[in-house]
Amino acid sequence: MMVFAFYLFALGAIAGGLFTVVSRNPVHSVLWLILAFLSAAGLFVLMGAEFVAMLLIIVYVGAVAVLFLFVVMMLDVDFAELKAEMAKYMPLALLIGLVILMQLAMAFGAWQSSDMAAAQLAQPMPEGMHNTQALGMILYDDYFLLFQLAGLILLVAMIGAIVLTLRHRQDVKRQDVLAQMYRDPAKAMELKDVKPGQGL
Repeated sequence: MMVFAFYLFALGAIAGGLFTVVSRNPVHSVLWLILAFLSAAGLFVLMGAEFVAMLLIIVYVGAVAVLFLFVVMMLDVDFAELKAEMAKYMPLALLIGLVILMQLAMAFGAWQSSDMAAAQLAQPMPEGMHNTQALGMILYDDYFLLFQLAGLILLVAMIGAIVLTLRHRQDVKRQDVLAQMYRDPAKAMELKDVKPGQGL
């Protein structure tokens, strides 16, 4: 059953990645991408990495892929025109893809597994501790400072992106909360005595 599940998820991941690239409809491409993510999560579950699998589903399928889907569906983009412009760059793209494949083949041919990594894989898990708990112990115990620094860097990057993209336009009316709170009600309202049959 494990072998059957492995081949099922592996074929799902390969098919999802392939049809994500070759699909003509961008909505179908996003759906195939979700299938690739789910298949990869299934492979992680088979390897015993349930935490990484759940992260893949929650973060990539639940957030990133759904965001892609909403953006593709909401934006009125002429994809036929975009593909027509992309066709003239196809030879360069194929050349770059061939170079990347050659680099991957060279790296895979020179790949050597470290003895330390093999020893770590052979080391049994502590009694009564799941891999998610062990990962949490490593992140929040051994590498606590680096983990917090990574979060701080992401926070600074988010604030920097907001500051760089914030534009104060003069032709846009903005709400001044303090001016509304400190206004004088006697000056803010004026009573008009409208006579019968007379407009304002």
